Amino acid sequence: MSTNTADPKPAKSGFRIPVPFWAQVLLGLVVGLVLGYVARTYDVSWLATTLDKVGGIFVQLLKLAVAPLVFFAILVSITNLRKVNNAARLAGRTLLWFMITSLIAVVIGLVIGLVSNPGSGSSLTPADGAKPEHAGSWLDFLTGIIPTDVVTPFTELNVLQIVFMAVVAGIAILKIGPKAQPILTLSESVLELLQKALWWVILLAPIGSAGLIGRAIVQYGWDLLGNYATFTADIYIGCALVLFGVYPLLLAFAGKLNPVQFFKGAWPAIQLAFVSRSSVGTMPVTQQSTIHLGVPKEYASFAVPFGATTKMDGCAAIYPAISAIFVAQIFDVQLGIKEYLLIAFVSVIGSAATAGLTGATVMLTLTLSTLGLPMEGVGLLLAIDPILDMMRTATNVAGQALVPVLVSARENILDRAKYDSASASPVDEIESVHDEPQPAATAAA
Repeated sequence: MSTNTADPKPAKSGFRIPVPFWAQVLLGLVVGLVLGYVARTYDVSWLATTLDKVGGIFVQLLKLAVAPLVFFAILVSITNLRKVNNAARLAGRTLLWFMITSLIAVVIGLVIGLVSNPGSGSSLTPADGAKPEHAGSWLDFLTGIIPTDVVTPFTELNVLQIVFMAVVAGIAILKIGPKAQPILTLSESVLELLQKALWWVILLAPIGSAGLIGRAIVQYGWDLLGNYATFTADIYIGCALVLFGVYPLLLAFAGKLNPVQFFKGAWPAIQLAFVSRSSVGTMPVTQQSTIHLGVPKEYASFAVPFGATTKMDGCAAIYPAISAIFVAQIFDVQLGIKEYLLIAFVSVIGSAATAGLTGATVMLTLTLSTLGLPMEGVGLLLAIDPILDMMRTATNVAGQALVPVLVSARENILDRAKYDSASASPVDEIESVHDEPQPAATAAA
């Protein structure tokens, strides 16, 4: 009996919900808005508590894997560079494009802030502000890179110190060579385990999104937007300009690529980032989306984890630029050319201090302290932060996917056939990319 060697791909077993993942997330957002409105309007305490617990548990599950995920992802990504020709060139080009896009984003943020004057139409006063418990500074940033022990960074979730240790460990493994292969094999296995567990959490995003959005409505309501109307619009407009204006232009002119195809392939990561408000939590989806777009796996496994901890166009460029202008106007502090240049400098260089987690308080305090603005300004923005963070994180993650695609295209290592055929896939389809063989990356000389 003869057999057909070209057997069709076996069908996936198990129950499948015949609804695209993006639609499930969107439905979760709508349900969360309705339930939040009901809980707040009719003072349904049990519903408010339920939404709070559901949203909190979802975020906590994402955070649970953050520390080990960052460590092993960075460590493995460093060692994977040995499989890539001209690795140093690719790493340098990646960092360069991180800085270029951050500079463009912060300039857009400054222009929007100067044109709209976000603090002038608000009834907020300096008395409404409050100092944060911990404020970032350049001294803290520089001295805080090196941990005092190997345990505290994981227990206190200091992402910058975790990255430092992972980079050192990865370089050490490369230097040791074959003798360190058992450690590398174990690290790769642990990373696969963490990513698999995180996939299960990601599949809960529709439920988690309902809880998070509902909790925000219950806590803050719609009245909160009154004093922050211009500021909120500025953040969303600035992020939208970068996300749907700057990025497509860079793809079209610098990468000679169709921007529509990029958004088709990267959409699962962008929508999850909007809901989860965590670049690191979205990192597995971002990485598989870039591979789905034709980026070599070895390069994507370096560029995406690196970007998830340092590439923050929304949180570290647009947001601090507009926030600094907003705080300065509330406290009646005049900003000049020197201050605007400092904002650009902090956004481009200091973004490494911003962990890919919920919130951008570290970057905001770093910017305000550099400019000499009152730290009480942080308290003015904490109430509105969850609403802003969704759009900021979506912009962050889009940029983290954009740069590997752009660099791969310019270095002639992008699989353009895969890019041109990329589509918005459900999460379970993207997960299958783990099992696909990937060609080795070869950068152009």
